[in-house]
Amino acid sequence: MIKKIKVERLKPGFFVHDFNCGWLNHPFFKNRMMLKSDKDIEKIVARGIHEVYIDTDAGLDLDDAPTQEEVDQAIDNELEALTPAIPSKPASVPLAERVDQSKTLIIESKFTTQCLLDGVKFGQPIDTAELASMIDNVTAQVLDDGNALVCLLRNKRRNEYSYLHSLSVAALCISFAQSMSFDAEQVRDLGMGGLLHDIGEVRTPSRILNKPGPLTDDEYGIMQQHVARGIEIVRQTGRLSAASASIIAQHHERLDGTGYPKGLRGDEIGLFGQVAAIADIYDALTSTRCYNVPLPPTGALRKIYEWSDTYLNRYLVEQFIAHIGVYPIGSLVRMRSGEVGVVLRHGEQSLLRPVVRIIFDRFNRRVNDASEVDLSLDAAGSDGYDIVHCESSERLKADPIRFLF
Repeated sequence: MIKKIKVERLKPGFFVHDFNCGWLNHPFFKNRMMLKSDKDIEKIVARGIHEVYIDTDAGLDLDDAPTQEEVDQAIDNELEALTPAIPSKPASVPLAERVDQSKTLIIESKFTTQCLLDGVKFGQPIDTAELASMIDNVTAQVLDDGNALVCLLRNKRRNEYSYLHSLSVAALCISFAQSMSFDAEQVRDLGMGGLLHDIGEVRTPSRILNKPGPLTDDEYGIMQQHVARGIEIVRQTGRLSAASASIIAQHHERLDGTGYPKGLRGDEIGLFGQVAAIADIYDALTSTRCYNVPLPPTGALRKIYEWSDTYLNRYLVEQFIAHIGVYPIGSLVRMRSGEVGVVLRHGEQSLLRPVVRIIFDRFNRRVNDASEVDLSLDAAGSDGYDIVHCESSERLKADPIRFLF
């Protein structure tokens, strides 16, 4: 049985099933391990981890610790109580055309970002005018309807991560900022800061960036230096706003003081840094990386909500989830009936009950006459149309985008 416990209750003999720090490199070679000594526990505490999940079948038990199912149910109950975001206005062009526009934008932006990172790596200055133009194009796309863009960016390949992660964070920051009614200058600053948030990584050794396993303490210290390197790079440019620069400086800070580089706490972290941290973690959790198996969007959002008890701003996390939706558009979900649907739009009454299109039957066979189901309707639940869990597009060999129109 999987249970969640606070690190101060750990002792040798517990088997750690999940270090519960997907946004952070834990200090152990394995992702699951038996705690053999107090030194193992000290390492966990030193990384700022507050709670872990244990496997009671493989190690000691703790009777009063909540099970993973109980934790997930408690989170879902709280998410159920959140007010869904106001539905966006109808887009000016059909979805198929918006997808084509987004694909073109991603190709162009990836090339621009790749040139930027390669140029900085070899000492060239940042062309902020070109980046501003790219951010304006991303903003225009998000303003019309960012769902297609965000959905496409979520499905990036491992070898595209370095380039498209920055673009994804920028798009998420822009989309979130617009939903929060930030003004045009703030939206641009957030987008620019999101695009450049990891710029310092161009001067981090690739053996560390691409290491398939956990980092040693020394390697982790070198990795943390990418923030200072990023600040120095933009300082040399001299054309980035203070708000955008604050994202580079603060996107790894955490409200409880366990972040880096300065260990800032609470309101010592600026609003833009807190927003970018949420976007950065969400995209990292849902992306395939050399050391990471991606979580489905819903799993990532549940984790972010769980971490808003300590690391992240609870209010901003709630607003982010209300905007993205617990089941983001383009997610594949398995119904209690066994069928699989793709999320078409958010539910207007509940974040847990979106509108879906049924695309596979319970035997994972393609459905020819796809039907739309509003899961907020009582009849939907009685017919077995309530969500059991998210599905992997890789496992089903299905591109969610093609099923949206």
